[in-house]
Amino acid sequence: MKRSRDIIISQILEICIGGASKAKIVHQANLNFKTVKPYTDLLINNGLLKIRQGPRIIYETTEKGIELIEKFNKINNELSER
Repeated sequence: MKRSRDIIISQILEICIGGASKAKIVHQANLNFKTVKPYTDLLINNGLLKIRQGPRIIYETTEKGIELIEKFNKINNELSER
């Protein structure tokens, strides 16, 4: 079954809480390197992810991203109760 765009975005944001490399995102979200880039670019451009520079690039969920996860989870809980 194909996942929706919002499910993938929610998964990426959750994976990046506390920081994650691109490889970790690819592995845990079950994506590939080609498909993960448009998602990370979208999330960065909308202030939901930030990049931490170091020996490697680390993606980290922002406060705004955490708020979106909470809203998304609330909506999913509302829909699953019915």
